[in-house]
Amino acid sequence: MGALVAAAGFRSSTGALLGPLEDEFGWSRGTTSGAVSLNLVVYGLTAPFAAALMERFGLRRVVAASLTLVAVGSGLTLVMTSAWQLWLLWGFAIGVGTGSLALVFGAIVANRWFVRHRGVVVGVFSAASSTGQLVFLPAIAHLADGPGWRWAAGLVAAFALLLVPLVLLLLADSPASVGTTAYGADPTLAAPVPAAAPARGAARTAVDTLRECSRSKVFWILFGTFWICGWSTNGLIGTHFIAASHDHGLPETTAASLLALIGIFDIVGTVASGWLTDRVDSRYLLLVYYLLRGLSLLAVPYLLADVVHPSLFVFIVFYGLDWVATVPPTVALCRAHFGPERAGVVFGWVFAAHMVGAGVAASFAGLVRQGTGDYLAAWLTAGVLCLAAAFAVLAIPREPSSRRVTPAT
Repeated sequence: MGALVAAAGFRSSTGALLGPLEDEFGWSRGTTSGAVSLNLVVYGLTAPFAAALMERFGLRRVVAASLTLVAVGSGLTLVMTSAWQLWLLWGFAIGVGTGSLALVFGAIVANRWFVRHRGVVVGVFSAASSTGQLVFLPAIAHLADGPGWRWAAGLVAAFALLLVPLVLLLLADSPASVGTTAYGADPTLAAPVPAAAPARGAARTAVDTLRECSRSKVFWILFGTFWICGWSTNGLIGTHFIAASHDHGLPETTAASLLALIGIFDIVGTVASGWLTDRVDSRYLLLVYYLLRGLSLLAVPYLLADVVHPSLFVFIVFYGLDWVATVPPTVALCRAHFGPERAGVVFGWVFAAHMVGAGVAASFAGLVRQGTGDYLAAWLTAGVLCLAAAFAVLAIPREPSSRRVTPAT
């Protein structure tokens, strides 16, 4: 849980650093947004391969290596002088490190350690991303606005490095590795063996799974709607909300606090979504989530001002409750339609779509701002896409097909 909280904090910190980096180095919004886009895309594309690595080598080693990479990448940004170094370090290295600690980690833990209440568990792990945003973002914004962005980057590096020995000491790979069974499992039955691939590389496992699941209409619906989910969250709000608010005269520290407030409400919304996922058709949950998100995004450009009006708080509440609420029902649909053996890697590919969509949105919104002087077209585009996603999920069959992804041998 601590690793997920930290990874989310590291990932979300980029939005608070755009302005200070542009001020010091004279980089354009397109340049800094491009680095964020690369970070988001790499973050997402890493997920399915990280899931396969976790299945093969265990959670402990992969998580420890990922945190080390985050620490090294963030630490080296302290001495960077050129835009290509920002792209390499914050875009690529930290993208790989945080991508290996993405939501697929929580999905794998839930599948391995829990039989009962999986939806709630996935919701709790998903809410960890909001907690990271809540804990880290205001501190990083204050450091960037005060002592400077290097202090913020140094905080990220130090905290990531601090977590490495804790992970190596405390994180267990599976219930069997510590002589117990998954919560809710029948202790008289043999524990299922995680779907590892000792005879094959992690890359082949991930690619084989993609080839199999790409034959399914359900996969492409989940892939497309989660692409839109990433566009409308990490790509737009997560990257540009602070800058867009500042364009309207709102101080960056205030905007960062509002973004953290979204995180508070998302903790409630995501845990509640996990509880609902154990009880309600996941398709209808996604319909409601995407519909509410689309309507709120269509309204937000008319709510931003140089002061925080009550109407903006209404947006914060609605959008916060919805931020990562899509994850538990999406994970449940992956498990139901593709089987528990491959659910982690399948969700890894769906999550990759999420972050590729986020990367495209980060660049798109940055170019819109650079070309038109505001973010209006970016807000409206995201809102319309979410409305389309809301109705697309209804095309997913109620009952899983008898033909699931079968592990390649």
